[in-house]
Amino acid sequence: MLVFGQELARQAQVLSEKIVIHLDELLPHIQSADTGTEIQGVALSKFSPGASDQNKLLRVLTALDHLFAQKKPDTAGESGVEETKKQDLLSTLYRNSTFNALWEKLSACLSAIRQRESLLNVATILLPLIEALMVVCKDSAQAEASTSSTQVSKDMVLSSPQPESRMAGLFFTFTEDHRRILNELVRNNPALMKGTFSHLVKNPKVLEFDNKRNWFNRSVHNKQQTNHRPFPTLQLQVRREHVFHDSFRSLYFKSGEEMKFSKLNIRFHGEEGVDAGGVTREWFQVLARQMFDANYALFVPVSSDRTTFHPNKLSGINDEHLLFFKFIGRIIGKALYEGRLLDCYFSRAVYKRILGKPVSVKDMESFDPEYYKSLSWMLSNDITDIITETFSVEDDEFGVTKVSDLCENGRNIPVTEENKHDYVRLVVEHKLLSSVKEQMENFLKGFHDIIPAELISIFNEQELELLISGLPDVDIDDWKSNTEYHNYTPSSPQIQWFWRALRSFDKEEVAKLLQFVTGTSKVPLNGFKELEGMNGINRFNIHRDYGNKDRLPSSHTCFNQLDLPEYENYETLRRQLLKAITAGSDYFGFA
Repeated sequence: MLVFGQELARQAQVLSEKIVIHLDELLPHIQSADTGTEIQGVALSKFSPGASDQNKLLRVLTALDHLFAQKKPDTAGESGVEETKKQDLLSTLYRNSTFNALWEKLSACLSAIRQRESLLNVATILLPLIEALMVVCKDSAQAEASTSSTQVSKDMVLSSPQPESRMAGLFFTFTEDHRRILNELVRNNPALMKGTFSHLVKNPKVLEFDNKRNWFNRSVHNKQQTNHRPFPTLQLQVRREHVFHDSFRSLYFKSGEEMKFSKLNIRFHGEEGVDAGGVTREWFQVLARQMFDANYALFVPVSSDRTTFHPNKLSGINDEHLLFFKFIGRIIGKALYEGRLLDCYFSRAVYKRILGKPVSVKDMESFDPEYYKSLSWMLSNDITDIITETFSVEDDEFGVTKVSDLCENGRNIPVTEENKHDYVRLVVEHKLLSSVKEQMENFLKGFHDIIPAELISIFNEQELELLISGLPDVDIDDWKSNTEYHNYTPSSPQIQWFWRALRSFDKEEVAKLLQFVTGTSKVPLNGFKELEGMNGINRFNIHRDYGNKDRLPSSHTCFNQLDLPEYENYETLRRQLLKAITAGSDYFGFA
C-alpha cells in the first residue's frame, strides 16, 4: 500500500506543477476581464469540467486521504513504523514548495475574482481546486479546532484559533480571506457541505447564517434514531389558558427520543379543528409565551427590556422549577428540530451558555445597566484605596442576605488594582451563570435530548437567537422616522451614510445591527416608536463619537444607543459598521 501511495503522491506532484502554470496563465485574464464571458480560450479550457488536471488532482488527493490520513495501524498487523512512513509521505507532499505555490496562485485568482462582482461565477470553475485544498487541510483543521476549543481567552471571547502548524494556518487564512466566495459556492450548491466543504464548520465564523442554518437543519435530521421502530403520534389536548402546564403534564415523562421523533397532534380543549400543522404552530407560540408567566417564577425580564428574559435565581420558590426548565429546554430543541420559530427572547448570557461560551462584562449591560456601569468604571480607573469590595457577593433571598464567595475564602480577599480583572470576570460569571447554575443545567439536559451540542456550536450567540426566533421584518423607514440624534443632525453626512448603509444590508445584517444596538432582534409590535430601554420607552438614538475616527461604532443596549465616529466617507462607515456587528462583539473582554 505504501508503494501505491508513493505513486499517487508522485502523480499529485506532477499535476500540481502543471496547474500552477495554468493558474499563472489564468490570473491576468481575470484581472483584465469585466465579465465572466470575457475569460475565454485556452486559459479557461484547462479548468473545464471532466478531464481537467484540477479534477485529477482532487481525485488523487482524495484517494491518498482515504488510504493514509490519520489512520491507526489496522488489525492485519500493520506496524507503527509503516504508518509513520505513510504520514511522512503525506506531510512531505502537502508541505512541498509546489503545493505552497499552488495555493498562493489559487488565492490570488480568487482575490481577483472577489474584486469584481460580475466574476463570482468564475469561482465555480476553480471549485475542484478549492475542494483539493480542503482535503489537504482537513486533518490539520480538525486537530487545530479540537485544540483551540479547549483554550478560551478571557480577553477575546471568539477568535480564530492561532495556527500551530502551516497547514492549519493555511486553512484558517484561506477560509477567512475568501469567505464571500466560499459562502456563494455553498449557497449555490448546498450539497458541498456534505463533502469536503463540511470542514468549514471547523472555522464557523466564515460561514454566513443562511449556510449555517441549512447545514444545521440537514445535520440534525441525519442523526438517526437508535430505535428503528416508528414512534406513535403524541396526542395532546390542552386548555388554551393552561397550555404550559397541560403540555408539561402530558410530555415531561416521555423519553427524549419520543419527544424528538414523534409527530405532535394538538387539540385545544373546546375548540374544533384538525391539526394539519397550523394548530401545532399556534401551540408552540402560546407555550413560548406562557413559560415566561410570572406565576411560574421561572424567568425574570432583564432590566433594559421587558420582553427579553433570564432564568430567575429564585425560581426555587416553585417546587417543580427544575423539571420545568428541562421541559422548556426540550420544547426549544423540538422547535429547532421541526424548524418552528418561537416568539421568545433570552438574555445574551443564556445563548452563550447554550453554546458553551464564556460571558463577558458587556453581557451585563442589558441585564443590569447600573451594575455594568460600576464594573466598567472599576476597569477604567485606578481603584487603589477607593474600592472596599472583597471576592464575594451578597444576594438577597426572600429577605435573607446570603454571602457567596467568588473563589475559595473570597470574602477575606480584598479587590485591588492588581486583581480587579479577575474580580470582574468572576462576579459577572456569578451574576449571569453561577447563580442560576441548576436552572441552566436542567434546561441544557432537556435541550440536548433533542439537539446535540456539537451541531448547535456552529452558531454564535446572535445567530442562535435568529435560529430560535427567526429573522425579524424590519421597516427601515419606520426605524429612521423614530430615531433621535445627539451632536448629529438628520442632514449630517455620517447620518445620511448610515441609513444608506443600512438599506444596503441583507436581512441578516439588518437583524444583527438591531441586536447590536438594542440587545435583541425583536421589533416592537407597534413599531420602533415603542422601542424600550431601561427606563421605559427609549427610541433608537445615534450619538457622535468624538474619539479616534478609526474606532469601530459602539453601542449601549440599555439605552438603544449607537455611538458613531465621524467617518470621512461612506465606504469607511459601511465597512466599520459591518465589522462592528459581525465581529466587534467578539472582542469585548476584560482588558
